[in-house]
Amino acid sequence: MKPRWATIQWREQYYWLLIGLWLVTAASAYLYHLLTQHTFSRVALQLPVIDLPVYWYGIIIMGGILLGALVVTRLVEIQARRTLTAVVPAKIRQRPLRRLHLPETISRQLEGQRLQTIGDLLLVWGIDPAGLGLPTESRELLAEKLGEQPGIEAVWLTAAPWRVWNPDHVWSGLVWALILAVIGARLYHVLTPSPSMAALSISSPADYFRHPLQLINIRQGGLGIYGGIAGGALGLFIFTYRNKIPGWGWADLSVIGLALGQAVGRWGNFINQELYGRPTDLPWAVYIEPIHRLPDYVQFSHFHPAFLYESIWSFLSFIFLYWLFQQRAHQLKAGDLTASYLILYAVGRTLLEMVRLDSRTVSLGSLDLGLPVATLVSLIIALSMGGWLIWRHRGKQVTR
Repeated sequence: MKPRWATIQWREQYYWLLIGLWLVTAASAYLYHLLTQHTFSRVALQLPVIDLPVYWYGIIIMGGILLGALVVTRLVEIQARRTLTAVVPAKIRQRPLRRLHLPETISRQLEGQRLQTIGDLLLVWGIDPAGLGLPTESRELLAEKLGEQPGIEAVWLTAAPWRVWNPDHVWSGLVWALILAVIGARLYHVLTPSPSMAALSISSPADYFRHPLQLINIRQGGLGIYGGIAGGALGLFIFTYRNKIPGWGWADLSVIGLALGQAVGRWGNFINQELYGRPTDLPWAVYIEPIHRLPDYVQFSHFHPAFLYESIWSFLSFIFLYWLFQQRAHQLKAGDLTASYLILYAVGRTLLEMVRLDSRTVSLGSLDLGLPVATLVSLIIALSMGGWLIWRHRGKQVTR
């Protein structure tokens, strides 16, 4: 069976179309909302027989995760080719496959996969020979022919340096990251419950242990993004350590997809009528039904669309990080894109907290400082990551 990355050939051409489709759909839905003040149903469909509702929130979140992973898969392929280019001389990479004098049946199979040069073949072979879709006997013959080529090093066939960029790792590592991200996000929320949780008798972390069922009731209270990032990072680094692949390098590519996933996922908050800001009469204000308004704001109907601000900021962050990867890779060190993402998110979150409602604030005993916990965390992250980037790039010419 071919690896997953070898069978999803359409992603290179079409993920930008999927991103465009999302942008058009989201913009149309919001414009419709502004014109009609109509709020969409949270339920996408009702499963028959078991009578189980499927919510738009979950569909949108998963859609954002999958779209982000699709982009990361492509970036990993690009990174693999960059590594190949840095290791294998151009005169070897550019040799046509006919120089291998392969049997006609094997040649046709390779041509069917659009492999035209030895460089193309080495790329797939180095990641996983099974990706060629050839039987064992054919792969053995192919390895023999490649080994006979002048300049071909044995390590390229047995442990290629670009093997660490196997796109299959995206989907395997995603499982680890998602599980620990959910745990981390919930733990962050439990430690910093929002003021509105008082309606459920939750005013402090200790109250969760007095009402233990609320610990797992993620539909009441939700998840904290910083805990999700921390948990996802832990899952990623466990996965990379177990598979002996570069943790920082994989984190750099993952945060590009993460930024896109956040941009898409925030529209689940739009459907749920949550993550809105202070009351406003701006033309783009979101209408919130009375049942979803915070108790202190029931007399207001229109609010800052905080979810929209964060979605736009996350999408712009995605574009910037993607551009850095494509155009400035030679100036980056492993970990730079991760630090850049954290700075971008922290700055955006600090700005967002200026309009956001229902944020937990920092307290010293009985003294409430009035500073949102998320703002404090954001400032610490932005300053520490900014300092780290400046320190590691001070007066040095960077190569990747």
